[in-house]
Amino acid sequence: MANPVSRAFSKLAQVVTFATGSAWAFMLALSTIVIWALLGPMFHYSDTWQLVINTSTTIVTFLMVFVIQHAQNKEMKAIQIKLDELIGATGGASNKLIDAEELDDEEVDAMYHRYQQLAREASNKPPGARLSVEEAQELAQVAGQIAVHAKHGHKHKHKKKR
Repeated sequence: MANPVSRAFSKLAQVVTFATGSAWAFMLALSTIVIWALLGPMFHYSDTWQLVINTSTTIVTFLMVFVIQHAQNKEMKAIQIKLDELIGATGGASNKLIDAEELDDEEVDAMYHRYQQLAREASNKPPGARLSVEEAQELAQVAGQIAVHAKHGHKHKHKKKR
């Protein structure tokens, strides 16, 4: 169970992310800039006049980095959970792909390139053509072998580090 501070921040981040992503937030920000610009002559374009917008936008940007990062982390975890569930529930899918995000960059790149190759092979089929059961099983076996190889390489790298 999350502590109260984490729970409160999560709720605040959700509200702020939703609000700042709206057209109204954009219009408010644009209006602020226009009003600030229009006040320039009244304040003789002074250093203070410039400092007001610079300081306020810096503070807002600084705080929004944390809010946006929190929202992105939460959304990525939710998407990952959903994808993991789909992989686990799909017959013929390789369960080894469930924790693909734990692989290092080289292993992910290798898997990505192999799946691009599989997509190219599938694109050689005429539009609307379906793979036969045998072809689908062969592709699933190849994908499973790739995942096993990547996972196997991932485990060996961890052993070497210890």
